[in-house]
Amino acid sequence: MPITFDEKSRSFKLDAGVSSYVMQILPRGQVAHRYWGAAVSDFDLSALLESNGGESLGLDGENTLDETPDSLLCEYPGGGAGDFRVPAVTALAADGSSAVDLRYVSHQILPGKPALEGLPAVYLNSGDEAETLAITLEDKYCGLRAVLYYTVFAELNVITRHTVLSNAGDASLSLNYAMSACVELPTHDYKMLGLYGAWARERQVEWLPLRRGTQSLQSRRGYSSHQMNPFTALAAPNADEIQGEVYGFNLVYSGSFLIEAEVDQKDTTRVVIGINPYDFAWKLEPGERFTTPEAVLVYSANGYGEMSRTYHKLYTKNLCRGAWRDKRRPILINNWEATYFKFNADRLVKLAEQAAGVGIEMLVMDDGWFGKRDGDSSGLGDWFVNEEKLGCSLAELVERVDDAGLKFGIWFEPEMVNPDSDLFRAHPDWCLSIPNRPKTLGRHQLVLDLSRKEVQDYLVERLCAILESADISYVKWDCNRYLSEAHSAALPADRGREIWHRYMLGFYDVLERITSAFPKVLFESCASGGGRFDPAMLYYMPQTWTSDNTDAIDRLKIQYGTSFAYPIRTIGAHVSATPNHQTGRNTPFMTRGDVALQGTFGYELDLGKLDEGEFDQIEDQIDRYQEYQKLIFGGDLYRLISPFEDSTQAAWMYVSADKKSALVQCVMQHTSGNHVPRRIRLQGLEPQSLYKVEELGVTLHGDSLMNLGFVIPEVWGDHQSVCLTIKRK
Repeated sequence: MPITFDEKSRSFKLDAGVSSYVMQILPRGQVAHRYWGAAVSDFDLSALLESNGGESLGLDGENTLDETPDSLLCEYPGGGAGDFRVPAVTALAADGSSAVDLRYVSHQILPGKPALEGLPAVYLNSGDEAETLAITLEDKYCGLRAVLYYTVFAELNVITRHTVLSNAGDASLSLNYAMSACVELPTHDYKMLGLYGAWARERQVEWLPLRRGTQSLQSRRGYSSHQMNPFTALAAPNADEIQGEVYGFNLVYSGSFLIEAEVDQKDTTRVVIGINPYDFAWKLEPGERFTTPEAVLVYSANGYGEMSRTYHKLYTKNLCRGAWRDKRRPILINNWEATYFKFNADRLVKLAEQAAGVGIEMLVMDDGWFGKRDGDSSGLGDWFVNEEKLGCSLAELVERVDDAGLKFGIWFEPEMVNPDSDLFRAHPDWCLSIPNRPKTLGRHQLVLDLSRKEVQDYLVERLCAILESADISYVKWDCNRYLSEAHSAALPADRGREIWHRYMLGFYDVLERITSAFPKVLFESCASGGGRFDPAMLYYMPQTWTSDNTDAIDRLKIQYGTSFAYPIRTIGAHVSATPNHQTGRNTPFMTRGDVALQGTFGYELDLGKLDEGEFDQIEDQIDRYQEYQKLIFGGDLYRLISPFEDSTQAAWMYVSADKKSALVQCVMQHTSGNHVPRRIRLQGLEPQSLYKVEELGVTLHGDSLMNLGFVIPEVWGDHQSVCLTIKRK
């Protein structure tokens, strides 16, 4: 079984795939972290561990060196009781004290995996996929109880963790830190990966060596954000795509988060991951409980390529849900870059007829179809079809598009409201705001208070009414600003700092109700592009619009960074016009198509402005998507050349699960005179099998293609792409 407990040493060993995670209950009840890494056979590892030492606190001789709070490698450390490093939990007691020291009470080994109350999480398809350990800890002085949950996957190097905190005392408590997990590593010799960015420049890759002290990746914006993704990896200095130890951390949460690593005075590293404690508090009355979001921990002994493929497998089958989880996604065209706000039914139907002629399968009507909405300063929140603008009802428009041969999709931005809207005029208290303080606008809009049941119900009622009114096959769910003046008129003052998390709970409730009501609809999340690309959104919507930046060359980095944790099938990627609307860059049509193949594939352009040759290329691109979609969505991704490390080119490949076929894609960002040939070495093939590289007309064994490789075919001009198909003989 994945989880075993050794009575003699009082040690837990969690065996996930070919990795092990070991903990031990110490004599005074602390639960100490002992090991996480490649599989080991032993339970009691204390003889191999040099004491972390440090000065004894001299508390009546109660602490041995191994139990000194500021040196102990602890599974879930509290603050204020002698451990001066970053805590996993802190709580303010009714008497004003804030010390937390959690000690072992009991444990259970449970079949399967429990659901998280009100929160998205990884799920199981069958009961034998995983087993769960629940360790109960308690501070008998302040009454805080913590149940640490570890779900261990039998076949994957994955452990998911969350914590349920409750008040077992007879007076109120206020949580200030409530981390999902803490992991201790016995050295600081790691580099830390961050996926940083901004609007139109999401998930850029940055490796930094761990330094003494603390370094963090975080969002305080109310959303997971463009600026930093709720993912990190700690990697050995020699780690690359194919070698070295890597520890991955990803939070299944769409709100403000914190991932913090602290290197202490003994050069050990503590990593905590969870809800950002900035401006956070949660009051627990006696008997009440609080559930943290889920953290997904992945170990790889073979570089960050293996780590990524583990996340991809888990999220594809155990996070994304619903009818579209395993289906081929329709090839769509979005009208936004073709029309912006200037459209009516006739203009959309004409676009649909043009699209049908080249094999596109769905038309998506973007912003501007509801309320008084001809720009971004009014109408948001008034979810009623503007039939005067369209020139017909929504049902009539959808029928006309269907007659043209296309399915129909629609855009919403449900979480926001314009001050110039009927909704705001009727319910000004429904937005997040602070009395007697000016409201900060973002894109001329405010944020609705989704912590309130009446706001949740309004959104569910209005959006369901729209979706029921016509045969709608797809929804793009957008969100175009962060939270500010995060205050709810419905919360008492002593619970005001709960608004950040209560907003997320209300948001998840709305998503669950709407997506459950329309199980056949394909939902895609969006937040000014990729501002909320996180695992929690994939639980409700199996794909995310990766960036508003559709420039193919910029997308090389954006999609490369995204792939560190997120499957290709979740990456929304489209072919757009040139010069590109965000960068002004001219990129060949073929290259734009090849880059968009690294995702869900679709179009963002005005078909009426294309010439006959470009229409032919669209047909070729769609044929290529139809041919390779199963391989791209169902195969394993191998990153070959990083655009962050090589300014001239980028390359990646997909290998089918049975190793019979592969697709290699390469984009030459810049060419030069007297070009120096670049050799590319493949990955993921069977070493002793023969493979034919179709376009090169050569047949070689897998080990030759992986160890020696071949020279990338030379191309003429900047931003050209090369696709190579590989078949096993």
